[in-house]
Amino acid sequence: MGSKKKGETTKELRARIKELEKSLKEKEDALLRAYADYQNYQKRVEREMQEISIKSKMEIARELVEIYELLGEALKDQNPKEGLKSIMKKIEKVFEKEEIEPIESIGKPFDYNLHHAVSIVHEKGKDNIVVDEVKKGYTMKGKLLRPSLVIVSREG
Repeated sequence: MGSKKKGETTKELRARIKELEKSLKEKEDALLRAYADYQNYQKRVEREMQEISIKSKMEIARELVEIYELLGEALKDQNPKEGLKSIMKKIEKVFEKEEIEPIESIGKPFDYNLHHAVSIVHEKGKDNIVVDEVKKGYTMKGKLLRPSLVIVSREG
């Protein structure tokens, strides 16, 4: 009697081991499929990011080509000032579309996030105020594109 019970237990254990091995194999396969799906997802996202980058560069290139052509026309014109005005208007439209805005600096307190001091002048009653702008700075969509190069006052 004891050996029959022991034999059934061994049979049951072997069956249980087979079940567990099958379950483990299924889980390994599922894990491998999930990993392969994840790798494919990463590759797809990378491709899409490259495409977005290329498209945005192409948009900028189109705008530059238009401006380049306008410059060529202005050079041929008897009155290049009119051609330059049309180029400035085109650039202003691009700035508006891309949310590029000039930084207003003169008379404002110096802000190291927006300004780069190129010189300091001493003025009574004015400390740390931008008194002149050597080169205008710009933001794009609220982020700094280029800092303003400024002259800052120091009291003294």
